[in-house]
Amino acid sequence: MTLPQATISEHEGVRYLHLGSPWVQGAMRLETPWQLELEYIQQMMLWSLFRQDVRHIAQLGLGAASLTKFCYQHYPQAQISAIELNPEVIRACHLLFELPPNDGRLHVLQTDAHTWLTTLAQEGKSLDVLQVDLYSDQADHPAEESSAFYQACSHALSEDGILTVNVLGSSFVHARNIQALQAHFDAVVWLPETHDGNIVVIAFKQAPSIDFDVLYERAAQLEQAWGFATRSWVDGLLSWMQSD
Repeated sequence: MTLPQATISEHEGVRYLHLGSPWVQGAMRLETPWQLELEYIQQMMLWSLFRQDVRHIAQLGLGAASLTKFCYQHYPQAQISAIELNPEVIRACHLLFELPPNDGRLHVLQTDAHTWLTTLAQEGKSLDVLQVDLYSDQADHPAEESSAFYQACSHALSEDGILTVNVLGSSFVHARNIQALQAHFDAVVWLPETHDGNIVVIAFKQAPSIDFDVLYERAAQLEQAWGFATRSWVDGLLSWMQSD
């Protein structure tokens, strides 16, 4: 398999990762390298409204290492795993995106995501949170979007585990990924499309009991701590529920 070359661009204080095309695969603001720059990447933390007591967080698709670094910084009690097939991406993240070296908590592995999930489940291990952002160089649909892949995601999660996944593409791409997720998760919800055409989907192994007053309170805490528009996430969830 020939993997695309990792290339870098910079504009107005932001460094971008590309994979052989103009499509942005990740971004880092040089003045705040451990913050989440892109809106949809911030939304991938949607699970934090529902879970705080996490022990193992995994990221499939390293990108510019934004989520990996952020979880490593803000969840010091958790093991952080990042799975990336392209060794050039891993090298670029260490050299240019301030990804720290592996240690007792951080494990960045160069391997196939589906294979890693299957092995994890076979070993009897589980994840509390799984964040999926797997894209090829053209970024017109997820690199992994089959029913078998989402089944492997479900099997790798603990009984109360949560998945967030970025789905970039047409409305048809959105629909087929949501349908595949619904076959293997108890509850599947998604936020409104961002200006870049991404939708972030959250999937629960077990449907949660949702109290929107509690969610808004938690969102306000996260907004103060992180500076994201987290209350808009709850707005999006509420809008989805009212339109369902």
